[in-house]
Amino acid sequence: MEANEHVIEVTDLRRVYGGGFEAVRGIDFSVRRGEIFALLGTNGAGKTSTVELLEGLAAPAAGRIRVLGHDPYTERAAVRPRTGVMLQEGGFPSELTVAETARMWAGCVSGARPELEVLTLVGLKTKTGVRVKQLSGGQRRRLDLALALLGDPEVLFLDEPTTGLDPEGRRETWELVSDLRDRGTTVLLTTHYLEEAEFLADRLAIMHEGRIAVTGTPAEVTASEPSRISFELPEGYFVGDLPPLAELGVSDHQADGRTVRLRTHELQRAATGLLVWAERAGVELRRLDVRSASLEEAFLGIAKEAAAGAAPTKEYAA
Repeated sequence: MEANEHVIEVTDLRRVYGGGFEAVRGIDFSVRRGEIFALLGTNGAGKTSTVELLEGLAAPAAGRIRVLGHDPYTERAAVRPRTGVMLQEGGFPSELTVAETARMWAGCVSGARPELEVLTLVGLKTKTGVRVKQLSGGQRRRLDLALALLGDPEVLFLDEPTTGLDPEGRRETWELVSDLRDRGTTVLLTTHYLEEAEFLADRLAIMHEGRIAVTGTPAEVTASEPSRISFELPEGYFVGDLPPLAELGVSDHQADGRTVRLRTHELQRAATGLLVWAERAGVELRRLDVRSASLEEAFLGIAKEAAAGAAPTKEYAA
């Protein structure tokens, strides 16, 4: 398989639970080798249900999945040795030490890396003699990640990988996952931390009620939402004194007393025009705040539109 080929391919995937509840409702996406792909969505959107199908833990109700060219459920023996899985909870025996847990897990993995090597990689070198029950929540997540890496996987599934980690641990995990990607590992992750997806993902998909609302790079998805400029008008000036807002590329504005808020898809044009006007008028725009749209804003906007039935699926070029 060449570097630019898709190692995960999903076509019209569906998952139905007992009672007829359809958790995944016909989704399509693909992931290239050496790419980090983030699957996002609100609680109950179908993320974990989708990932479990990709991991081969259940058979889909309909549709097609290929991981490394194989069906992960019917051809599990061909897929499992080449993948690593980090679940939301590991469920390890609480009385075993970290080293014993890693050694036990290594016995179930083909071509396992040295246990101390992966424990060091995730920052648990000094905890090898500590029992699992004595680990903090963040340390248990590190152990989960270490075991997922024992087989040096080609494809790594990470389900909420940094839950319970402090900001420093979260940032260290991001760097580790980025390094894995740079070495050619394909990573599919789910996360509730949108900053995490923005930092890590080469591409992402946002799910809502079992469907994919949008796919693309973080920049492409974010660009769907307007940027914002806010400032305080100087005494004696009003909104009507500003340059024609439409000519600055401003799509919407609000005024609350002296505070003005602008929304635009042309941030540089709008900000430049506004600052040139202020310079020529010899005035200061106090409390000036200029910022691009965030992934969080795009996420909330897409979820709101999808909930209202007004958001068709958007897919940007892969």
